Amino acid sequence: MRRFSQLAVPYIVWAVMMLVLPMALIGLYSVTQPGNSIISFSITLDHYVKFFTDPDFLIILWRSLWIAVKTTVICLFIGYPAAYFISRCKENVQNILILGITIPMWINMLVRTYAWIGILSDGGPFQRLLGFAGIGGGDVLYTEGAVLLGMVYNFLPFMILQINTALCKMDYSLLEASADLGANPVQTFGRVTLPLSLPGVINGITLVFLPAVSSFFIPKLLGGGQYFLIGNLIENQFITVGEWNFGSAISMIMAAVMMLLMMAVHRAELRNQGGKGDES
Repeated sequence: MRRFSQLAVPYIVWAVMMLVLPMALIGLYSVTQPGNSIISFSITLDHYVKFFTDPDFLIILWRSLWIAVKTTVICLFIGYPAAYFISRCKENVQNILILGITIPMWINMLVRTYAWIGILSDGGPFQRLLGFAGIGGGDVLYTEGAVLLGMVYNFLPFMILQINTALCKMDYSLLEASADLGANPVQTFGRVTLPLSLPGVINGITLVFLPAVSSFFIPKLLGGGQYFLIGNLIENQFITVGEWNFGSAISMIMAAVMMLLMMAVHRAELRNQGGKGDES
């Protein structure tokens, strides 16, 4: 046992250097005055007060949360039927379909998002397709719809893969037992399939919502700088404005929001497994 604990030392050192130390520095910057060194600094909460007392910043936070919710809901409504269909196919067909979903993920997300600029631009394939359908006329690129489309495209595979994994692990003899007891397909889905797939749904929601709420390059590229989210605000504070302290405070606020959301998801998963959320 001692030997295994020694093998964990490199990982612990790596985690402290790459995770704990950067977060500690961000936390320190968030409660110090701009321009102060680490050796001599004064503690202040002015950066947090500035964020929560400025309506513009709160609007950006709300906009980020709202588009993340919409992205997650769309991914869920598209991803669950797709994952269910894949799980009902033969094993060799499943492998081909999963490969088709994962192959685009081998390409860098930034490159894939750049590709959507050409697709959604004026005179591009998307506008031509809308024109053939008789719906064309308006600009698509640099709108909220373009940002939402880019997020759904990039994060949808995470939802499909998580739900498909949960469905494939399901004991299909339970479906046969449900049918033997007189349940129709709809009742079987609602009382057997859906509850058993909830762990995959919860994991998929987590993997979609958390990166969507903090994304900055998708709204920057597809929104053209006109659709400002919390990730863009943090990037702007660090790179453009140079207010590292205020940017660190916003980062800590987002970290707290994400931790609260993960705790809520964890409690929901415990309730689904028959545990008690209060024991977590």
